[in-house]
Amino acid sequence: MSHSTFGRVFCVTNFGESHGPAIGCVIDGCPPGMELSAADIQPDLDRRKPGTSRHVTQRRESDGVEILSGVFEGRTSGTPIALLIRNQDQRSSDYDDLVDTFRPGHADYAYWRKYGFRDPRGGGRSSARLTAPMVAAGAVARKWLREKYGTAIRGHLQQLGEIAIAFEDWEEVGRNPFFAPNAGIVPALEEAMDALRKAGDSCGARVRVCAHSVPVGLGAPLAGKLDADIAAAMMGINAVKGVEIGSGFGVVTQRGTEHGDEMTPEGFLTNHAGGVLGGISTGQDIDVSIALKPTSSIRLARRSINRAREAVTVETKGRHDPCVGIRATPIAEAMLALVLMDHALLHRAQNADVRHEVPPL
Repeated sequence: MSHSTFGRVFCVTNFGESHGPAIGCVIDGCPPGMELSAADIQPDLDRRKPGTSRHVTQRRESDGVEILSGVFEGRTSGTPIALLIRNQDQRSSDYDDLVDTFRPGHADYAYWRKYGFRDPRGGGRSSARLTAPMVAAGAVARKWLREKYGTAIRGHLQQLGEIAIAFEDWEEVGRNPFFAPNAGIVPALEEAMDALRKAGDSCGARVRVCAHSVPVGLGAPLAGKLDADIAAAMMGINAVKGVEIGSGFGVVTQRGTEHGDEMTPEGFLTNHAGGVLGGISTGQDIDVSIALKPTSSIRLARRSINRAREAVTVETKGRHDPCVGIRATPIAEAMLALVLMDHALLHRAQNADVRHEVPPL
């Protein structure tokens, strides 16, 4: 299977299967000399890992990361960094009934038609478990961006099913299992998730991720646009069906007098563009929202077919998130970090000598 490598300069090759012995990635292109240890990576993995609350899958994985190469005496050496995460709580027997049938809403049928073979255990390569190595790689990128530019990347849940979540405080995001920026809404979210799990159904979600202190000039015209790469990275996250940058689909009802972000000597007055103009970063916050579909693995009976194209009924067993959006925030943060890291290195390669007498807005 090709197409498992992300990036052009900061390249991340993802490997493993949901129920294999391990998953991981190889990062090629990380600049040398940065202090790096497992302790720099583990906190982001801990935020993403399963089993953190009753509202997510109860698969118990420590997601402990091991650095196998690319770090010498505590610093990156400039050579490939291999990161390994061992699987510890596989329950492959949950998928015995799915060897010859296809789960509605999953990649089962598409994988089988493309490759003539598929791994039914937890979805194999199509499993959201493969986002863990990307979160690990994203932690490396985040550290470099923070040290080089002061870039801070953070996200939060905007909506859970029909419940919109008003933004109040970034500090609240880390205090609840929903990554919600609003403490007052948490009881309603808990009640909704408990009812959903009892019913055996699932719901979708909306997640927002922002990058602050992004250097001006990342991205390039036409085939190298920063916002295009961000959109592609976000769409590459399991279950994501929509991406908005800045005002997103809200631009449909805006007038030009409202949407165009006016500039003064003191800076931009608004950020409807989401920090990108002409595919190039403006130095404003990069502002992205993603829409995640309802979890396809549900206990309720669904109609499908088997490999003989016969009608069957599928009831998905196993341990699944009633809403995959609950754990999506660290994943979206990581993917944004990887895009910004890749573009920062691309920009440095071509434009490191560009100088301006006038400081940026």
